[in-house]
Amino acid sequence: MDLLRTPDERFAALPDFPYQPRYVDLPDGPRMAYVDEGEGPVVLLLHGEPSWSFLYRHVIRVLVEGGCRAVAPDMIGFGRSDKPAGIADHTYARHIAWTAAFVDALGLKDVTLVGQDWGGLIGLRLAVADPGRYARIVAANTGLPTGDFPMPETWLRFREAVRSAGARFDVPRGIQSGCTGTLPPEVLAAYDAPFPDESYKAGPRAMPGLVPAEPDDVEAQPNRDAWEVLRAWDKPFLVAFSDRDPITGPMAGLFQSLVPGARGIDHPVLEGAGHFLQEDAGERLGREIVRFVRD
Repeated sequence: MDLLRTPDERFAALPDFPYQPRYVDLPDGPRMAYVDEGEGPVVLLLHGEPSWSFLYRHVIRVLVEGGCRAVAPDMIGFGRSDKPAGIADHTYARHIAWTAAFVDALGLKDVTLVGQDWGGLIGLRLAVADPGRYARIVAANTGLPTGDFPMPETWLRFREAVRSAGARFDVPRGIQSGCTGTLPPEVLAAYDAPFPDESYKAGPRAMPGLVPAEPDDVEAQPNRDAWEVLRAWDKPFLVAFSDRDPITGPMAGLFQSLVPGARGIDHPVLEGAGHFLQEDAGERLGREIVRFVRD
């Protein structure tokens, strides 16, 4: 596949993101970027569409101050990671494999997995495939769709908007639409930074179409199989959702009722936050993760 690499100068002067990037060369070619800050229990922070590890900047600071090691990769196609140029280069299975290879390369163990948006769709599949590596899970405004139930109308509109926009997809606008607060220009610019021109946007353009929205989707059955594992998952499972996310909101109750490890836990509701709760309530999310790890 053809790979694009965003020039470093695009990431100059990022607000509230002083962390130095590190890189892993994955076995099948692409280079994956990540930040790795602090010492202590490992917290793996997985972002989704169309963001990058910058989304977790407020969470990372709280985790480090709380005595945790925060590891936040950029998905392939996003952030500082290499970007396959073709839409068809992106598949759900390939993103799982890329992220699994990253975790293997770092030798991460006893991991607290935090997944939001696609970070959960990918991360939950990682956890059920390699449960010995993961000590805890935090599901934050995410899900694990199988196509057996209708997707929310808000998500269907988003998928169609991305499809219609094509290479003109406005990434900062997509982020802002998932926040309740108004993001300042320098933050919006940081979300635009990974994409110097339209040729770099295959990842953001591809991801909505990879969600298993129909029961015969190629990844629908693997997600059903993952749910069977989650129905027996008795390790600590925290559900940290916001109250103003029309896309994933119903999934909170599903996780709490179906995953044994979620029972008997005080699950926070991050009030006033939208889909990208890391932007609207990042510090509180960080505190909830630290509390969860320390408990």
